[in-house]
Amino acid sequence: MNILLEAPFCFRRSHFRCDAVPRLGAARGFPPSSNSVTVDSTIFHLWLLWKVRMSSSRFLFSNGILSNTLDTPPVKLFLEAQPGAYTTSRTHNNASCLLFWERHMKRLSESIRILSTLAPHLLFKSNNSAIVPPSSTTLPIWQPTLQMLVDDSMQKVMPIAIKERVDCRELAVTTLVSGNLEELNACETIDEDRVCKILDVHVHIETYVPPAFGILGNGAHLALAGYGRHVAIAKYSDWVRIRKSLEKLRPPSVTELLLSNDGNHILEGCVTNFFVVCCKGQDSDDKANGNKYPFEVQTAPLSDGVLPGIIRQVVIEYDLIIDRLISFAALFS
Repeated sequence: MNILLEAPFCFRRSHFRCDAVPRLGAARGFPPSSNSVTVDSTIFHLWLLWKVRMSSSRFLFSNGILSNTLDTPPVKLFLEAQPGAYTTSRTHNNASCLLFWERHMKRLSESIRILSTLAPHLLFKSNNSAIVPPSSTTLPIWQPTLQMLVDDSMQKVMPIAIKERVDCRELAVTTLVSGNLEELNACETIDEDRVCKILDVHVHIETYVPPAFGILGNGAHLALAGYGRHVAIAKYSDWVRIRKSLEKLRPPSVTELLLSNDGNHILEGCVTNFFVVCCKGQDSDDKANGNKYPFEVQTAPLSDGVLPGIIRQVVIEYDLIIDRLISFAALFS
């Protein structure tokens, strides 16, 4: 069984094509004249505008409205400007399917539920600054309802993104769901139908070029940088803004910053879960665990404040992982 692919979204490649880049040169069909340079210049500028539009390859679909590609910001800037719960997947196999889509939808619905209870200010937004988010609210989230809202947006924007992507590259798909305070305050009771009005769904798509696997220079370069996240069990956009202060401290050679509450025990990375592959201790009971391998994979437990990452879940299902605090000092002893 292929553990990487769990995708209700599978796109038929025959429906889409990658448009060829137009060739530059003299405009055919125009006789030589003093205006020929002007014609060629116009064609060049039109081509350049097209090239800029295509090279950005970013799309934003918000509550049924598709933004102009040139107006769509990079995903980091988009997330910094919008509160809410989010998740990011990517396409695979020439954009024919999305990785772990069902898992991403489940975690997204859990993040919305958690934030609505523990930190509504991280979920809800309002066009009126006088309206303050409630200190706590119970927002029931039906995963099928949420997935219906997201799937509806995906079905409308993905064909466009696939058709207009550059060089048949893969796509990174970020789904952000935020709560609308005006709609929330207008509801005396919240049922499944009203949840659809309370939630705003945004789908951001941009090209993604995965690093080549197995090349030494493409490995992660790490540094210990800051404290663990607030409400770490949920994935929310405000963390993208908060971690900017940590990013300023990052040395040029470092590609990921690790979080720790005591400066020694590692929780997770700013944007990743953190694993250590190590030899088993003398007290390890291989027979009891049914594991014949002399190594184990360790990562911090969720109870210590880490995000339930999608890949983390997959590794756990293979019974290779041990929930254990990882000592930074022990790694280099």
